[in-house]
Amino acid sequence: MTDPEPPPPPPSEDVPPDRASRDPWWTGGYWILGGLFRLLFRIRYLGREHVPPEGGAILVCNHVSVLDPVIISMGATTTGRPVRFLAAAEFFSRRFIGWGLRRLRQIPIRRGANDRRALDEAARVIRRGALGGIFPEGQVSPDGSLLPGKGGAARVALASGMPLVPVGIWGTRIRWPREGPKLRRPLRPRVFVSFGPPVLPGGVLEEPRDVQALTDRIMAAIAEQVEIAKTAVEQRR
Repeated sequence: MTDPEPPPPPPSEDVPPDRASRDPWWTGGYWILGGLFRLLFRIRYLGREHVPPEGGAILVCNHVSVLDPVIISMGATTTGRPVRFLAAAEFFSRRFIGWGLRRLRQIPIRRGANDRRALDEAARVIRRGALGGIFPEGQVSPDGSLLPGKGGAARVALASGMPLVPVGIWGTRIRWPREGPKLRRPLRPRVFVSFGPPVLPGGVLEEPRDVQALTDRIMAAIAEQVEIAKTAVEQRR
């Protein structure tokens, strides 16, 4: 007999309508981390008009570095929106990291598991007006290439009925790839983040073919934005 799977951490609190100006923890983190990251990177954002000014939506992003959530969130914050990312549940049990994730109202999810509770929580938060964030690949890419997408983002979109905004980021991997931080030239790398037109969900949540079809649409849209961000970085070297 196997031991029962431990329950995930309790879901993070949400405060719709979700505005950065109404969240002092988010605002403080933005000014502190945002200032630091702007010293370390030359960051540019494209397509921020595609981030809805209000109402629920889901940012779906490629993942090339552990730094990606911060830089993507900085871009959304300049439009007035904080981002509630689905984050690995094990990070919530770490003393300082977990405290910060809870203060920033991120949503815990067990990696490698069909965590229906976390997906339902994410859908509920997004329906109430939050801007969610998901990395459909489920992990940092080992070489920067786009990995096959998992079905979590599609399931949250179908459960919430909210649009998905594809995001491509490029340039963070030069400083912090999957294997760990690297100190190498350029000392202040260029990073581009491209937000694309929304993908509207369609299909039935309980139908696997519909989930896969939406996942394929999501990954194709992300790939377009990654190419835009990558080209922008390479043209400015």
